[in-house]
Amino acid sequence: MEDRIIYPNPESSDGIGVIIVIPSGQIPTSEVARKDVPAGLPYFITTHDQLPEYWTQEAWEVDWTNPDGYGIGSDAWFAEQEAKSKEEK
Repeated sequence: MEDRIIYPNPESSDGIGVIIVIPSGQIPTSEVARKDVPAGLPYFITTHDQLPEYWTQEAWEVDWTNPDGYGIGSDAWFAEQEAKSKEEK
């Protein structure tokens, strides 16, 4: 799987840094992003070859104004999945 999800590091005091998530392929990448990105944070879905070769802070220039979506966090995602499961029964 070549997909990657990036989102801003919420623990960075200076606003520098991103988190990279590598999906396992068990669920669609877009769902991994919604689940694993903290609620309210923007994310981009990209591929491994589109990431900077060297992962230093200076290598990252991300414009977060037009992201692919926003995370909802794992608690909300699992609650959503449970509600969908109950609706299908």
